[in-house]
Amino acid sequence: MKKIAFILCCVFVAGLSAQNTQTSPDGNVKVAFDLSDSGKPFYKVWYKNKEVIKQSFMGLELKSTTNLIADFKLIKEEKTSFDETWQPVWGEESHIRNHYNELLVSLHQKTSDRVMNIRFRVYDDGVGFRYEFPLQKNLTYFTVVEEWTEFAMTGDHTAWWLAGDYDTQEYDYMESRLSRIRPLSNVAIGHNASQTPFSPTGVQTSLMMKTDDGLYINLHEAALVDYSCMHLNLNDSNFTFQSHLTPDATGDKAHLQAPCHTPWRTVMVSDDARKILASRLILNLNEPCAYDDTSWIKPVKYIGVWWEMITGKATWAYTDELPAVDLDKVDYTKLKTNGKHAANNENVRKYIDFAAKHGFDQVLVEGWNTGWEDWFGHMKDYVFDFVTPYPDFDIKALNEYAHSKGVKLMMHHETSSSVRNYERHMENAYKLMNKYGYNAVKSGYVGNILPRGEHHYGQWTVNHYLHAVKEAAKHKIMVNAHEAVRPTGLCRTYPNLIGNESARGTEFESFGGNKPFHTTVLPFTRLQGGPMDYTPGIFETQIWNVNPDNGSYVRSTLAKQLALYLTMYSPLQMAADLPENYNKFLDAFQFIKDVPVDWQKSIYLEAEPGRYITVARKDKHSNNWYIGCTANENGHTSKLKLDFLDKNKKYEATIYADAKNAHYKNNPKAYTISKRKVDANTVLSLVAKEGGGYAISIKEVK
Repeated sequence: MKKIAFILCCVFVAGLSAQNTQTSPDGNVKVAFDLSDSGKPFYKVWYKNKEVIKQSFMGLELKSTTNLIADFKLIKEEKTSFDETWQPVWGEESHIRNHYNELLVSLHQKTSDRVMNIRFRVYDDGVGFRYEFPLQKNLTYFTVVEEWTEFAMTGDHTAWWLAGDYDTQEYDYMESRLSRIRPLSNVAIGHNASQTPFSPTGVQTSLMMKTDDGLYINLHEAALVDYSCMHLNLNDSNFTFQSHLTPDATGDKAHLQAPCHTPWRTVMVSDDARKILASRLILNLNEPCAYDDTSWIKPVKYIGVWWEMITGKATWAYTDELPAVDLDKVDYTKLKTNGKHAANNENVRKYIDFAAKHGFDQVLVEGWNTGWEDWFGHMKDYVFDFVTPYPDFDIKALNEYAHSKGVKLMMHHETSSSVRNYERHMENAYKLMNKYGYNAVKSGYVGNILPRGEHHYGQWTVNHYLHAVKEAAKHKIMVNAHEAVRPTGLCRTYPNLIGNESARGTEFESFGGNKPFHTTVLPFTRLQGGPMDYTPGIFETQIWNVNPDNGSYVRSTLAKQLALYLTMYSPLQMAADLPENYNKFLDAFQFIKDVPVDWQKSIYLEAEPGRYITVARKDKHSNNWYIGCTANENGHTSKLKLDFLDKNKKYEATIYADAKNAHYKNNPKAYTISKRKVDANTVLSLVAKEGGGYAISIKEVK
């Protein structure tokens, strides 16, 4: 059910020079727009009368024509208010309120006789704005050389940031003052399969900051469609960020046709870090769901043939006999298997049996299709066909076996970033999925993009990612895209986009490790635009116990791995470890079995970026609650009031906590499990040890 209130008030103005403002519904956020003496647009933002964004100029540089930067005159102003409550297909809550006050300014540029509109939406937790270009004779097809949107900070804030790059977000997060971004840039840029850093002061969104006087500020974008991904480039002499778009193969940033508009640029602000995590501003700035029927879109809890390859215990490739592969000529039945190929019939059946026994929805299988022998590092065009299985993977029999046990297999489409090859085969690949009953696909974009010269975050590739989601919807298929552009809330419009990676996930724990504070930063940054397929649940955190040749370890206690199912929200959650490792800790594994993946309500109880996060969530389909807390390398002590529980109900809490001697490095698998009766008056005192956490299931006692 929707409840909508819409109030419209229009004012038409010619030659207005006074500052134009709009405030949030609660009056705490204010945005002001004006023009300089030379007709350059600029804006400012305040929160509770504190300046958040100083005077920041706006505009676009165009190719071979007059720039949309100066010589503007304000010709019209419109102010509106909007209030609705909408229901997401899946999410952190079952109902989301979309309540804002809007300011739309229409600008006329005398030198070009063009009109450009700038639309501001002001929420209680921030501001979104975008450029709009109406249909007009003097602006039809145009090319953006750069977008000159500024975000002028009020000081040398503390920031949690990723190095700016056109092709990857799989870098370690850095925590520093803005003034330290330049000297730390070399440390911030680690190795990746595809990477193109662009500036020593370049950073990516979502960017999280904290001011010395306690304001939390987040910069991002929403509804990235038919445009290139925005990064930020810092002028560290005055702490002003400048938008920096990802170029295409020709060096241009975006090719547009009016009428059109840019994505939203977003500024979230609060004096309470919990409100940043609870914000739905990014989702609200996206369009409503594009599908009439969403009954086929279901949250998923899955396991998979994956971690054994990530750790190096097994391989994706079937054979070691091929230095190069021509898919149309190789007969794999005549080749000797390497003995380490994980996607074989016997192994996959083992995972299916485990999933069926413990109530998991699906089993991901990677390395099932031919071509993995030379898939990476060659920028190979025809790298996979996405339909031909290896000889030891009986696709028909395995799917029938899975379905007989109430389990589905999850498809894997690694494209090796040969995007045009994927589009060439996409229809047949989706038809194969329909034939065998697959309803979800994990796609991947490892390596440099083909066509050559395009980037992972450019307009051309951004359009491809959405094309894949729309085409999948025609086949009632859900998409979980890895290495794609970071999310900007499009899952509201296209809810079959059920997951993304777009940051360092658990796999990097096998490649040297993530920082212990990593998962206390991601919900403030990467997850602002949509859920992440982080793949938590690693119980055997010392990787050498899985593969003796791998000396890496997970920077987390076992209890923290349970907490991630709450703090790293996703409707798509993987139990990423091997079945044999879960069998060693079945008492702790019970929490992963119990925890839902779709929620009625979420309450952030404690939060500080880079330090700790504690969240309570209510199951969408029962009165049960679940709590998770993750901490950095210093640990965290909580006193939790359970006053969010129903006053007239009794509950039993099962607490999965770090043992007193637990430590993410020295004693990661030390945990305790205890039970106690609780109600709305209960206060729990709990400790997350160094790099640790805790998880609680609170079930109604009837």
